[in-house]
Amino acid sequence: MRADWPDLNDHDVLDVRFCELGLTIEGSWVEPRIAQLSDELAARGLSFRPHYWLSSEWFSPDGVPGVAIPFYLAHPRLMRLEKAQMLEVEGGTPAACRKILRHEAGHAVQHAWRLQRREGWRRTFGNPSRAYPTTYRPNPASQRFVQHLRQYYAQAHPHEDFAETFAVWLAPRSQWRRRYAGWPALKKLEFVDELMRELRGTVPPVRTRRVVEPVASLGQTLRAHYTSKQAHQASDRPTIPDRDLQRLFAAEPGRPGAPIRRSGPPAAAFLRRHRGELRRMVARFTGESQFTLEQVLEDVITRCGALELRAPRDDRRLRVDFALLLTVRTVHFHYSRRNWVAL
Repeated sequence: MRADWPDLNDHDVLDVRFCELGLTIEGSWVEPRIAQLSDELAARGLSFRPHYWLSSEWFSPDGVPGVAIPFYLAHPRLMRLEKAQMLEVEGGTPAACRKILRHEAGHAVQHAWRLQRREGWRRTFGNPSRAYPTTYRPNPASQRFVQHLRQYYAQAHPHEDFAETFAVWLAPRSQWRRRYAGWPALKKLEFVDELMRELRGTVPPVRTRRVVEPVASLGQTLRAHYTSKQAHQASDRPTIPDRDLQRLFAAEPGRPGAPIRRSGPPAAAFLRRHRGELRRMVARFTGESQFTLEQVLEDVITRCGALELRAPRDDRRLRVDFALLLTVRTVHFHYSRRNWVAL
């Protein structure tokens, strides 16, 4: 363990290995979130509690009634590093953390009672043996699935459908009967409600406390971790065609083939000035990661410079118009060939 890493700058802390961090859940920012989840389970009459450990990301392994929590939530210095590297902290607010914990608790409950083996579960959620897809094409208008985590995650796989449905059922004051009234997804929520009533007071058959890839066993450096994570998120991203940029921004006066001739500041400078606001706005609308959107914005800025495009004005209306354009392109990308990452 290295005791000095919290005081290192970002460049140097990236050379620290996971196993040198000496992290624990006890006393960390995430510990009260876990306690809140326990209270929610108790309020629903469930005596089962998942076990938790720190790893490189969120997950609940097959056959293990527990939850891996990303390392950065165990220390404010690492949360700042995550924000610097990825431009956002997944689960980094109390509300966001609780949402993900409820989802992962759904997986843990499924593993504890092997619920996927039940005929009713299979009839409700589908074949659990189906291979996880490398891509999936969710239907944003579908009412057969609940909407909890971003990117319509319930549509990715039967396991995720159950975990998302469980999370909505578990959330205090979710008013799921009213929220999903008239939706086919309501039948799934009612199934989970009935199933959890059946499990109240029972002891699950799977009680292993096994942990998978705990942070103390990982020899990878934080630099290698973020290099891989960034490469994955940047590898497949939306694009904006030149014609759409030319419709929104005027070309340099006198440029051959320019659709509009109007003066104004360079579009590239306009986008650089407002990139943070634009990135956050589109991420909120689409569920896309801010890191991926930053790469898209960098692509667009470069292309605007090459096309010598101009911003006819610098006001909120133009920012909203560009955000809408990027949102439409991102949504089209999401629901035609979206890369899928397991939680």
